[in-house]
Amino acid sequence: MKIVSIIGARPQIIKAAALSRAIRQYFSDELTEIIIHTGQHYDSNMSDIFFDELQIPKPHYNLQVGSDSHARQTAQMMLKIEEVLCVENPDFVVVYGDTNSTLAAAITASKLHIPIAHIEAGLRSFNKTMPEEINRILCDHCSTLLFTPTKKGLENLLKEGFSKENNKPFTADNPGIFLCGDVMYDNNLYYREKAIEKSKILNALKLENEPFVLCTIHRAENTDNAKRLTTLFETILEIAQQQKIVVPLHPRTNKLLDIKLEKTLLQHLTNNKNIILTEPVSFFDMLALEHNAQLIMTDSGGVQKEAYFFKKPSLILRNETEWTEIIDAGTAQIVDTNKEKIVAIWKFFSAHPPSNFPSIFGDGAAAQFICKTILSNKH
Repeated sequence: MKIVSIIGARPQIIKAAALSRAIRQYFSDELTEIIIHTGQHYDSNMSDIFFDELQIPKPHYNLQVGSDSHARQTAQMMLKIEEVLCVENPDFVVVYGDTNSTLAAAITASKLHIPIAHIEAGLRSFNKTMPEEINRILCDHCSTLLFTPTKKGLENLLKEGFSKENNKPFTADNPGIFLCGDVMYDNNLYYREKAIEKSKILNALKLENEPFVLCTIHRAENTDNAKRLTTLFETILEIAQQQKIVVPLHPRTNKLLDIKLEKTLLQHLTNNKNIILTEPVSFFDMLALEHNAQLIMTDSGGVQKEAYFFKKPSLILRNETEWTEIIDAGTAQIVDTNKEKIVAIWKFFSAHPPSNFPSIFGDGAAAQFICKTILSNKH
């Protein structure tokens, strides 16, 4: 059985690693995987190093689409994905998450009547101003197999009219929905010891035996808005009066610092010895930083989860989250870009770190379940 996995952004490369590994270890006689990289993340720090560290087969196709407006980028992806799918004629197209690569692949495959398996289905922020929200809703509603990582994701799908009662063979008109756990958790369990052993990031940043906060900022709602970005970095300055803070800079964030921040603020940031602004870090380095951080501040959905995997409190720099379970567990709080709230919750969690991290994200075998389910739906 042939599947085509379509990836384009750094988080999708990581998620795809779990599926590729499951195929290699358990299903190599039954499944052939063809990997298409759209080129949505084309920076080598955001892409190439992940293939090497995670031992993912190099993509069979790299479409080299690059950045552009949403419409132009998605259209270019669709044109190039269609050409490849017509050549490969797969039994399934597998898509991950909620990027423009996900949307382009889902629309293209559905028009070619190729069944779609959506990994990380059912997530909702209930904020349709987010491009990701539109992408994930549209993708879910043209998929044949929907794999949701959490109970909340399953509930969201049921509220939107999906049924648990559908029987095989599943189709786009008779989709199957499955609570399978999180492939990111599969990866975390598989790679964490190797990452902690191999990473030299703590030594390079002189962070060994020193408590620090890890902070990531990449969402357009934060990076493109001068007021929000300024508030976040003013807050980082305030926290840095008492504690080191590490900020791996997404290429977009890095580019916009000079444009959106006042020069005085930028000088204070770059001259503060307690603030470590770095280039994007590798997957192993990120795991090592998360494992050793005292607390994590982020607007990334993936980093929110990884904080939870490592039993670290997190501050969510948005006004909503798709991962509401970690809020319910009391291990994370939504703080948006409210400076007073960020500082107050940082102080609270520093003094009272959460200790109860219920099992939310499955048993670490989500990718195996996904492979078995795809195989069982072969016509």
